[in-house]
Amino acid sequence: MSKSRYTWTEEKNKRFLKEGRGSGELCNYKPWLTIYDVPSEGRAHRPKGWKTQREHQLLSDIELGYFYYLEWSDKVIDIREQFPLNLEDTLKIATTKNIPHPIENSTQTEIVMTTDFLITSRIGNEIVYSARSIKPSNKIEDPRVLEKQEIERQYWEDKNIQWLLIDELVLNKQFVKNIDYVHEYYNLTDKEEEEMSLLFLDYLFNQSHKDSRKKLIDCCNEFDLLYNLEIGSSIYYLRHLYARKYITPQDMEQPILPYKIILNEVTINKGGFRKIYGTSIG
Repeated sequence: MSKSRYTWTEEKNKRFLKEGRGSGELCNYKPWLTIYDVPSEGRAHRPKGWKTQREHQLLSDIELGYFYYLEWSDKVIDIREQFPLNLEDTLKIATTKNIPHPIENSTQTEIVMTTDFLITSRIGNEIVYSARSIKPSNKIEDPRVLEKQEIERQYWEDKNIQWLLIDELVLNKQFVKNIDYVHEYYNLTDKEEEEMSLLFLDYLFNQSHKDSRKKLIDCCNEFDLLYNLEIGSSIYYLRHLYARKYITPQDMEQPILPYKIILNEVTINKGGFRKIYGTSIG
């Protein structure tokens, strides 16, 4: 792959601005960087967001893991990844702190810095913004990494927005595995599947009152037989119901294993999340 693809120039910066990168909210937001704009140091990901209903551009497994935390949080209402920082502001901070600003050496172009996540949350009746930088723990002690992080930290402090540095050590691995298990099943393909998933929800609710010690996997197998479904279909619906929080576990840091979990170990929200039956599926 040509190295020039990753080379920064004034023309590229102008093109990104013209394309509207770094602007918009929710489904209309365009990240400043995509997985095609930077060389990968690991696995990149493009999950469709629950909250934004758009494809997110995540550059590492750690970014994906933190993204899952943001998706699960009821307070978070928008997630903007690879958010650009105003170049004039970061240059001023770098000069004040006597820190070299990131630059493309081959073209001598000042690089627009980005924050991995700019998060919008609703806390009570207040809208709150926060910024997060995601870095692997083995890079946090690198002097140059710390210099760039200091520019980023000061940028958000100047705007009275909380900024934190996140590494993989603060992420619970099982929580991340659980969300990964259900994440892509948030949306179903058609109305018939939506209706079937709600029938399954009713079935689970009724079974929980008949025998609270019954295993989820037994409910899945019985429902498949009852409705003449292909074996395993109800596991698909189960993952959807978890993603939509129609079924909520007692502890998201314990594995979601249908063959082990019994009905009294989960909360079955027959009326749906926040008791609004069916309105979150569509």
